[in-house]
Amino acid sequence: MSAPLSSGIVTHSESGPDGEWAVRHVPGGSSVKTYRCPGCDQVIPAGVGHVVTWPAGEYGTVEDRRHWHLPCWNARGRRRPGLRRPR
Repeated sequence: MSAPLSSGIVTHSESGPDGEWAVRHVPGGSSVKTYRCPGCDQVIPAGVGHVVTWPAGEYGTVEDRRHWHLPCWNARGRRRPGLRRPR
């Protein structure tokens, strides 16, 4: 079961050209599902540490939550749009 977006697990907030984001670090041992990173469109296997992000403030919902490889999240402002798989 996922922690609610408003839970105390949120590690920090980040500001960027793409807005304000809540960022939660997920250690590998806590990751039990497979996700697809929106930055590189590659799989994040279960057991691999990553970050979960969503719009900060009252704007984000569970549907807005995305799981990223940490390097992909950190490079999101430098990436060009690419092919994305349908959700």
